Amino acid sequence: MNRCLIYVVVFIAVVAALMLRLPRLSSRPMHTDEAVHGIKFGDLLEKGVYHYDKNEYHGPTLNYFTLIGAWISSAKTLVEVDESILRVVPFFFGVCLVFIPLLLMDGLGRRGACFAAILTAVSPAMVFYSRYYIQEMLLVFFAGAVIACGFRYWQCKKVWWLVFAGIFAGLMHATKETCLIAYCSMAGAAVLAIVWGKIQGEGVGLTGGRVRLWHVAVGVAAFLGVSMVLFSSFFSNPQGIVDSVTTYATYFDRAGNNVKHVHPWFYYFKWLVFWKTKGGPVWTEGAIVLLSIIGIITAMTKAKGNGLVRFLAFYTVLMAVVYSAIPYKTPWCLLGFLHGMILLAGFGAGQLLKLTKGRGRVVIVVLLCIAVGHLGYQAYGSSYKYASSWRNPWVYSHPREDIYDVVESVKAAGLASDNGFDTDVRMICAENDYWPLPWYLRAFNRIGYHGRVDEAMSAVPIVIIAAETVDGQIDKLDRQVCEFLYSSPLPGQKNLYVPLYRDYKEIRPLVEVRVYVWKSLYDKI
Repeated sequence: MNRCLIYVVVFIAVVAALMLRLPRLSSRPMHTDEAVHGIKFGDLLEKGVYHYDKNEYHGPTLNYFTLIGAWISSAKTLVEVDESILRVVPFFFGVCLVFIPLLLMDGLGRRGACFAAILTAVSPAMVFYSRYYIQEMLLVFFAGAVIACGFRYWQCKKVWWLVFAGIFAGLMHATKETCLIAYCSMAGAAVLAIVWGKIQGEGVGLTGGRVRLWHVAVGVAAFLGVSMVLFSSFFSNPQGIVDSVTTYATYFDRAGNNVKHVHPWFYYFKWLVFWKTKGGPVWTEGAIVLLSIIGIITAMTKAKGNGLVRFLAFYTVLMAVVYSAIPYKTPWCLLGFLHGMILLAGFGAGQLLKLTKGRGRVVIVVLLCIAVGHLGYQAYGSSYKYASSWRNPWVYSHPREDIYDVVESVKAAGLASDNGFDTDVRMICAENDYWPLPWYLRAFNRIGYHGRVDEAMSAVPIVIIAAETVDGQIDKLDRQVCEFLYSSPLPGQKNLYVPLYRDYKEIRPLVEVRVYVWKSLYDKI
C-alpha cells in the first residue's frame, strides 16, 4: 500500500468519523450521568472552582476540557451552555481516536492500520459514545495514546515519546478510576508478550538501544505532574491529590454493591455480538469481534518478532476478562477493550489481504467493504434514528423524549408567573432520583430537591414528583404529596393544585414524573 493511498484511506476515515459523530449533537435527551457532569461543570464555569470529589463524578479532565469549549462559545453561565458545547468534548476525542492506528503502523502494517482507522470511525459503540458527555471516550483515547507513544519509544528510544506516554497516563488517572484496570492490563500484557517471545525463541524486540533509567524517570515525572496538577485543581486544593488515591476504597465498594447494574459475565459480548429486542433491528459488531479473533490467532502463531500485536492481544484479553468478571456492568465500560479489538481487527484484516491473492483477495475486499458499510449503517441508526430508544443496545437507563414535554411545560408555568424563573419550585423524587431534570431546569433559581415529603417544606407554585411505577410507588408518593399540599398551608393561604398535564410521562424507563401547579398559575398558561 503506497503512501498516497494511505492518505486517501485516512481522509475517508476522518470524514466518516466526522459525518457520523458531529450532526445534531444536542438532539438526544441528556442521560442521567451526562446531566450530573453538566451541573458539576457549572461550578467551574461560574465560580472558577473545581474540587475533586472522591465519592462521585470521577476525575477532572472532562470538566477542564469542557471549559475550553465554553470559552470559545463565550458562555459565562451554565444556562448559556447547551448540550452541544458539552458533547463536543467526547466528540473531539472520538475523532482523534481514528489517528491512533497510524502511530502503530509499524506493528499493525499499513493495511492493518488503515483498516483499524476505518473501523474506529464506523464502530456503532464508538460513534454513539463519542456523542455522550461522560469520561469514557477521553479515557479510551488517552489509553490508546499511552500504548502508541510507548510503542514509538520502544522502537526508537527517543525520550520525548516516553514523556508523552507519561502525560497521557496522567490524563488517564485524572479521567476515571477504571484507569487502574488499563494500567494493570498494560503491565501484564507487556510481561506476557516478552515471555511469549522468549518461548518462541525471539528477543524482546528492541530496535533503538536499551531503555535508559532516566528516560523512565522523566516519563514517571510527567505522569505524576499531570495527575497532581489536575487533581489539586492547579494546586488550589492539595487534598485532591490524596483523594485521588483513597477514592479506590469507596469506588470499588460502591461498584460491587450497585445491584441495578449487575449483569452476567457474558453481557458485554451480548451487547457487542448480538442484540435484538421486540420490534427492533438486529445490532451486532460481530465483524469486529471475528476479525479481532483472527488478529489474535495470527499474532500468537504467525507474527514472529511482532511484539506490538502480541501485546495488544494480551492487553485486550486481560481487559475483557477483568471487566467481564466485575459484576457491575454498563455498556460504555466495554469501550476500552473494544478499542483493542478494533486494532487487532485491523491487523487481522491486513493479514487476510496479505495471505490471499487474485479472486480470493477480491472476495475478502468485498466482504470487508460490506462489513464496514453495515457497521456504518448501524452507527447512523444507533446515534440518530434510535438515539434514545430502548431498542438500541447502547441506550442504557436513558431518559425518554417525554422529558422535553415535561420541561417545556414547567418552563411555561414559570414564565406565566410574575416571578418568572425566580418562581419557587419543589422537586420531590423517591430516593432523590430526579436526574436529569436539574440540568433541564437549570434556568430556575429557586428549586428545592427532596427525597421524600418533609414537614419543613412549604407549598409552592410548582411541584414536581417522580418515582418508579413498580408496586405503585408513584401513586403512593402522589397521595403523600397531595395530602401535604392541602394540609400544610394555614387557612386562607391554601391554593388549589391541578396537574400541569394529564398524559403519562417518563423521565426514564418505568420512572414516571408528574407536575402540579397552582390553578391561578395554570389559567395563565
